[in-house]
Parts: sequence; structure tokens; C-alpha cells
Amino acid sequence: IVDISRAERNKQRIGVMLFDLDQLKNVNDSFGHNVGDMLLQAVAQRLVGLLRKSDTVARMGGDEFLLLLPEMQKPLDAVQTAERILDALSTPFLLEGYQVEITTSIGISFYPDDGTDAESLIKNADIAMYKAKEKGGNTYHLFTS
Repeated sequence: IVDISRAERNKQRIGVMLFDLDQLKNVNDSFGHNVGDMLLQAVAQRLVGLLRKSDTVARMGGDEFLLLLPEMQKPLDAVQTAERILDALSTPFLLEGYQVEITTSIGISFYPDDGTDAESLIKNADIAMYKAKEKGGNTYHLFTS
């Protein structure tokens, strides 16, 4: 993650979010993979509309997305972003005439608190995401060691 060296120099925090869509398999099974693909594109569009210019969103594969939130002043900033994402994705998507409803599970880790390299930050965000799933999904979880 390119932002790590800048964050280290400026003594700043980076938020790392990993999340996936809780019901994508059901969407694919019910409406077809074409609608599932359109859903992934629509989710990405909604995400871009929520983020700052300095934030980065990437699809990691399947239904998993990674968000990099540089220059986080405090963990609450990432929590507020997670809440905006949950809210934005709770609005149904209209795709090919179908009303598609999904939720997401979000895991959050922070540089330097939860790791000092990309691999550990993503791994810890992944662990936190599975904690959110264990809570039933449609929520976020902060990594705790």
C-alpha cells in the first residue's frame, strides 16, 4: 500500500476495510449471474459516490471489496464510513426489472495499530469481516488482537 510510507512520515492512521456482499449467491441463484454481475457494478458505483477523492476502492475478487481510507484522524471516521456504506447498500437495487436487496459485512483494521504492512492489515480486516458475519451480517466489526 503506497499510502503506508506517507502515513508513517506524517504520523497518520490509515483505515483498511474489507467487505463482501452477504447474499450474492442467493442473487445469482434467484436472478442469474448476469444480474449478479450487474449488482457488483452497481455496488461499486454507490461506493464511489460515498468516498473521498483520497480513498481507494478495489474489487478483490468474487463479491469482496477493499477500501483504503488514508489520513484517518480517528477510528470513528472509518466507523462513520462503514455506517454510510451499510446505509447506501440497504437501498434496494433495480436490475433487469428485479428489485434486489443485499447487505454487507465489513471488517476494519488500522495502520499502524493493527499492522504495519499491507498483508497484515488486509488479513486483520478479513478476520474482522468474519466477526461481522458471525454477528449475522449487515454490520461492521473493528479488528481486535
